[in-house]
Amino acid sequence: MKTRILLLLMLLTGIATVAQTTNNHDVYAFCYFKGNSADGLHLAYSTDGLKWQALHNDSSFLKPAVAQDRLMRDPCIIRGADGLFHMVWTVSWKDKGIGYASSKDLIHWSEQQFVPVIAKEQGARNTWAPEITYDARNKQYMIYWASTITGRYPNVDSTLEAGYNHRIYYVTTKNFKTFSDTQLLYDPGFNIIDATILPLGKKYIMFFKDETLKPVQKNLKIAYADRLTGPYQQSGDKITGNYWAEGPTALQIGKQWIVYFDKYRDHRYGAISSTDLKTWTDISDQIQLPSGIRHGTVFKITTAELQKLKALDH
Repeated sequence: MKTRILLLLMLLTGIATVAQTTNNHDVYAFCYFKGNSADGLHLAYSTDGLKWQALHNDSSFLKPAVAQDRLMRDPCIIRGADGLFHMVWTVSWKDKGIGYASSKDLIHWSEQQFVPVIAKEQGARNTWAPEITYDARNKQYMIYWASTITGRYPNVDSTLEAGYNHRIYYVTTKNFKTFSDTQLLYDPGFNIIDATILPLGKKYIMFFKDETLKPVQKNLKIAYADRLTGPYQQSGDKITGNYWAEGPTALQIGKQWIVYFDKYRDHRYGAISSTDLKTWTDISDQIQLPSGIRHGTVFKITTAELQKLKALDH
């Protein structure tokens, strides 16, 4: 009798453990904006990285409340070392700072902050597509973005694209309250925007957009560094095809890397995949994303967190 009871308890414990594991299994989330971004943050989810479904009936989770233009473009969300979700975004086409907010559950958000990350730089024209990467070695976060600083990097033809000539800059922070001085992160010798950085073993990999118009590039490339703060060195040629691409965000599922990006001239999203980060296959016809999705980032959430997000529709 005691043996049967013991076996029953072991079985029930096993079932509970499996249920708990399933309940907290990672799924993938995609934060993005739509239209001109004035309505704010949108979220979608996926279990396989290919088919994405909008959450909350594709309505906004958070409306922008800082800076003069009140925009929430190019949102980037990561789960921090403190367990919180930290988000930064583009607040304006011409402002000298970014937006920041945090959340425990992606539903309830902290008061939004305007962080003037490049306000001290004379001639700074903009602050576009900020992202966050956690530096585990130094236990701090790096926020980085693209800015044009007038005269800093003279353009061969400054009449192109209103004279914008971006480089990637960064600040570091441990608490999102105090920030380091602004520093240059990457200057590949040409106009560059939309950098996103992920750890790769003991190194870091950066996917970015070559913004060069003459001769036309408008494609995605890769750079590597031994430290999160660089220096970064470009590796290889473009990884995207004969179309204009921007806003890369990357996800690793097992041995497969997937890079999602906005085929903005084609008004659709694209994706490429690789197992060695050298040979890339276009899988745009395999992905399904919410209609009208624009530049965002992918990150992981748990099944339990997903269920709470889905409950908003009930």
